[in-house]
Amino acid sequence: MHSLSSHVLDTTAGKPVANLTITLYTPDGDTIKGTTDNDGRCKDWGDTRFHPGEYRLRFHCADYLLKTHGDTFYPFVDISFILGNDTSHYHVPLLISPFGFSSYRGS
Repeated sequence: MHSLSSHVLDTTAGKPVANLTITLYTPDGDTIKGTTDNDGRCKDWGDTRFHPGEYRLRFHCADYLLKTHGDTFYPFVDISFILGNDTSHYHVPLLISPFGFSSYRGS
């Protein structure tokens, strides 16, 4: 069975982002809210069963960036990705700063 996790890091401050809201959008049209823990990680999607298809994570980063850095260009960051037919773990990290972001498929 597929599993999904994420990790949010503030590249300007050099630390994880705690208590950041993340919304998961599933291929079925469901939305599930998650929140990063004190280490900036999120892997709790309730009882969601992951199947192959296109998913999207929305990272609600404006409040954090405004509070921490006083400015931001991005109110949120959306990352769309495809879960394949394999049954592996998917990890989607986000590296943020007030004026840039980056992501990749992690492990």
